[in-house]
Amino acid sequence: MAISVKSDREISITAVDGRKARGRFIDVPARIFRDDNAWRAPLRIERQMHLSPKQNPAFEHLEFQAWLAWQDGECVGRISAQIDSLRKPIHGDDVGYFGMLDAPDDTAVFSALVETAESWLCERGMRAVHGPFNLTINEECGLLVDGFDTPPMVMMGHARPYYAQQLTRLGYAKAIDLHAYWINLDFEHPRVMQRLLARYAKRVTVRPINGKKFVEELDIIRDMFNDAWANNWGFVPLTEEEFRDMGKTLKLLLPNELVQIAEVDGEPAAFIVGLPNLNEAARDLNGRLFPAGLMKLLWRLKVRFPETSRVPLMGVRQRYQGGPLGAALAYCVIGALQTELYARGARGCELSWILESNKGMRDIIESIGGDVYKTYRIYEKPL
Repeated sequence: MAISVKSDREISITAVDGRKARGRFIDVPARIFRDDNAWRAPLRIERQMHLSPKQNPAFEHLEFQAWLAWQDGECVGRISAQIDSLRKPIHGDDVGYFGMLDAPDDTAVFSALVETAESWLCERGMRAVHGPFNLTINEECGLLVDGFDTPPMVMMGHARPYYAQQLTRLGYAKAIDLHAYWINLDFEHPRVMQRLLARYAKRVTVRPINGKKFVEELDIIRDMFNDAWANNWGFVPLTEEEFRDMGKTLKLLLPNELVQIAEVDGEPAAFIVGLPNLNEAARDLNGRLFPAGLMKLLWRLKVRFPETSRVPLMGVRQRYQGGPLGAALAYCVIGALQTELYARGARGCELSWILESNKGMRDIIESIGGDVYKTYRIYEKPL
């Protein structure tokens, strides 16, 4: 049910239609977080590509609309709504998404934005809404609800505490939490890790991705990802086009050694991807690469290497999950990546996101000294 809120200042909502409006849409967070020392401006060119149907292959299975909120002639907020055509065949429901939500601590603005997105979804037959997703579950997702005092890692969101309060006021409830773990990369391997690695040493080998067979290797990793994550909450598979587009970015930013594949008896069974923290490298660029930002960024990524890093992708095939061999595979790829990141100068790493219900992976991360330092929440509401 929509909530009507009176305001002393007139609020208008306009659809994002065209390049100029999309630019304003991208600029909204800079207004909301301008006095937040923890916020990091994303690269503007990356945001433009992310929101471009021609450049982001996720749009091939999304119906999408975005809006801006205006007060007194100023653009003050934004929101998007999406319907992912890949979801219903898997989950059998009519669930749409909201995302890209940023607004001041003003109930009237939040209400106007959220009600607009809800109405658009209702008109298209959706019976419930989940979010935030920016734009899919395989991209930025979840609202930060704990850990506001530290900067977001690359491809992770940021928020202010009042965002959660406003959504709750509008009838949204927790669906599930996603955790971000922090670990110092000089961690010692616990006995359980040492025992498992020794136990399966003759069967399990780990290697970096083969750059000479990059496309074939991407297909192997995508197959492992979609298999490993298939039973996760809200799962939607990554398409071949999405994964290959992601691969272009990985190839540009990463040496082969930061993508590790573990094999059991010669067959790929697990993988891990480590990213240098782009947000650290670009912290003083204000989101702009030109005229001098690009050279600074490349030097910081390729030569100096950031002190912080993130694991955005990791997976163990389902048939090994829940047993000692599955744990050995996870420890194996984590240990290999630890060595590579530390050798390049990284000293800390975020492992994210991890479903609160994923006890097996949480136990493994905590056994090597990982601590939850940020929590992101997915909300839901019937329509």
